[in-house]
Amino acid sequence: MPTSSSAPAPRRQAAIAFIFITVVLDVLAMGIIIPILPRLIQDFLQGDTARAAEMFGVFATVWALMQFFCSPIIGMLSDRFGRRRVILLSNFGLGLDYMVMALAPTIGWLFVGRVISGITGASFTTAGAYIADITPKEKRAASYGILGAAWGLGFVLGPALGGILGGVNPRLPFWVASGLTLVNALYGLIVLPESLPPEKRTPRFVWAKANPLGSLKLLRSHHELFGLATVNFLYYLSHQVLQSVFVLYVGYRYNWSARAVGLTLAAIGIGSVIVQGGLVRPVVARIGDRRALFVGLIFGAIGFACWGLAPTGILFLAAIPIGSLMGFYGPAAQGLMTHRVSASEQGQLQGANSSVQGIAGLVGPGLFTWIFAHFISTGSSWQLPGAPFLLGSLLLLTALLLALRVTRER
Repeated sequence: MPTSSSAPAPRRQAAIAFIFITVVLDVLAMGIIIPILPRLIQDFLQGDTARAAEMFGVFATVWALMQFFCSPIIGMLSDRFGRRRVILLSNFGLGLDYMVMALAPTIGWLFVGRVISGITGASFTTAGAYIADITPKEKRAASYGILGAAWGLGFVLGPALGGILGGVNPRLPFWVASGLTLVNALYGLIVLPESLPPEKRTPRFVWAKANPLGSLKLLRSHHELFGLATVNFLYYLSHQVLQSVFVLYVGYRYNWSARAVGLTLAAIGIGSVIVQGGLVRPVVARIGDRRALFVGLIFGAIGFACWGLAPTGILFLAAIPIGSLMGFYGPAAQGLMTHRVSASEQGQLQGANSSVQGIAGLVGPGLFTWIFAHFISTGSSWQLPGAPFLLGSLLLLTALLLALRVTRER
């Protein structure tokens, strides 16, 4: 199979288009069920919001656990057997899994479906490897930028579409996600060539290399890098509050419909795209990475506090522009961290950051859903449904103090 240097341009463009569509649909399918999955769990539990919050935390934790362990395994499988078959099998598996979730008669079956989706949805690693295979080195940054745009597009459209479809029928978003994913897999059978020729594949699958914790060793090699990685962990952990309890929180406190939830998530996503796509470059050029990082953490802490204290839905919506400004943090943090490793360690650094994010994904859902359930339960002496968001604000303030110290020591 031709490589990137010799593959015909039309075939290479078709392959990149397929990978772009794959990422959009993967994120879209994931986003579609965000507004409806917590409520479906709540329906299985006869409307008990506190128990639904606890169970949703278990669902989210297990999904993150599957992603954490399976992403490097799937990456290694693609090194051994080729990218094409792994990507297509992941697509078909995810499409069939959404069908299982749509038909799930009990919460147990829904849980099994969520576990499988965590495994089959860990194909982003292979998509990134495919781009590296078929794209010349000098053009890879632009290609990965396309993948980032695909992620943003899918996350903006997914929750909005899920909220609208969920308002019609709570099972409909799963059917639509299944259909989109399976259609894309069939399209891939036609247009997607193999990018990794047999002579360049790993001769055998090595379990020791499929280790998500291995890349974390790099972070311990440098004091300042470890400090920034800790700041990253606190930032990622705080963001789990949006994924874990947002839907249950706004439904409990503001009585929002699935449609309102989806549109609000889309608005949050649009705000993030505007900040990261339009404001980061001129602001960082003017004030530098370090100050931009501080700006992101400060506005993130204010935004989470506003969301946790907002007594009405209108005030919650009014705080979205404030919370969106935390989008300055990610690019600034990446800039500071990449300055502390050599050119040959940049890929390992990205893998380490993904592992840190995965660990936050394991800790956060259970933590925030337990706090939410505790502060809304009838036995609680202090009713404070916004407690998870206030904890998120405190985590970002802690990250700010640590970042001030770490970057000052540079």
